Amino acid sequence: MKKVLLFCIPVLLLVLATSCGSSTEKASKPTTESSADATPMTGQSGVVDATSAPNIVQVAVGSKDHTTLVAAVKAAALVDALSNAGPFTVFAPTNAAFDKLPTGTVEDLMKPENKEKLTDILGYHTYVGVIDGVLLMDGAEYDMVFGGKAKITKQGDKTFVNGSEIVGTIKTSNGVVHVINDVLLPK
Repeated sequence: MKKVLLFCIPVLLLVLATSCGSSTEKASKPTTESSADATPMTGQSGVVDATSAPNIVQVAVGSKDHTTLVAAVKAAALVDALSNAGPFTVFAPTNAAFDKLPTGTVEDLMKPENKEKLTDILGYHTYVGVIDGVLLMDGAEYDMVFGGKAKITKQGDKTFVNGSEIVGTIKTSNGVVHVINDVLLPK
């Protein structure tokens, strides 16, 4: 009986170790969209948190005045980047701002072959860090993600970025959104 137990225990341990290893491998493999019942993988934008303040992307998605900006962020594949912890400052052009561009410009930028150009333009609206309050002082310049510097100017109580008035400011969980009525174009 002792011989049987001495033989069975190592075999049992081997079976347990092997079965644990295969279930761990299965659990750690990412799901893909190829299987019919699998959930597609998502990045930071897929995190659901009903108790925290919304992030920059969630604020933009919730604004009827920023549907073109949201479409552009999606076309440039920047949803996850702008959903991350940041902090970021985004100068967010309204739909009316995009409408000021020459006819066909927005449609052309949304094409897959122009993703890099669209990313550069959106990067020129984004600063890594928070520009708010006293940092919005007359003459201040900030290096944007792409495209160079953006300049802050003041005229009375009004604040402008590259000549476009900041018409609203929304604090988010990962930074701040300044609403503007122009599309900022890198030089």
